[in-house]
Amino acid sequence: MIVSLIILATIVALSIPAALVFIPWAMITGNATPLYNAAQYIVRAAFRMGGIRVQAAGAEQVPANTACIFMVNHVSNLDPPALFPQIPGRTAAFLKRSLMKIPVLGYGLKLGEFIPVDRDGRVDSARESVRSARRMLEKGLHITIFVEGTRSRDGRMLPFKKGPFYLAMETGAPCIPVSIYGTETMMAKGSLRIRPATAHIIFHPPVYPGKFTTREELMTAVRTAIASGLPEWMRS
Repeated sequence: MIVSLIILATIVALSIPAALVFIPWAMITGNATPLYNAAQYIVRAAFRMGGIRVQAAGAEQVPANTACIFMVNHVSNLDPPALFPQIPGRTAAFLKRSLMKIPVLGYGLKLGEFIPVDRDGRVDSARESVRSARRMLEKGLHITIFVEGTRSRDGRMLPFKKGPFYLAMETGAPCIPVSIYGTETMMAKGSLRIRPATAHIIFHPPVYPGKFTTREELMTAVRTAIASGLPEWMRS
């Protein structure tokens, strides 16, 4: 647990002054980019202190000055903090609505225009999330989605949710498949223990929804790309 405590202490120590400066700035100016950048700096610093390394490849393939949908597999709670600092530009993301209720953090996520999701299965909730994501794309922000909808317990790929592909087909935004591995051994599902190791992130060439007739065809293309960057045992 020592690594977990080191990372937590680093985040708390750096987040307090950052929140005091950048949250009021975002409230006054309506510009959350400095707050977002500060959060990415804090995550990088915490990872360094905890001995966590991130090796990323392929980010140069992300289209410049274009809002994209990053579609990612999900194996650990460390995936978002490992990934977000590697994404060129600013991204919003879908997250559990309960996270928005955490003091300070939840307000920061709201200012950062992250999109709360209800896991009640209601169609109107899903449609509202898609509408919110579309507005973010129209503003020029990327959207990041962990397309399995939950973390894999053993690292193997799970079935993909359909919602992200509705969004992609409706907006035509380039889809960037992203493969993550290594984090599954660093922080297992259901555990707070963090083990120092290397997270591997691979950005694949964009997949353009307009080239596909159906949502299912697009989903297959994205899944194939993500699987191609994972170790063989994770591709099932």
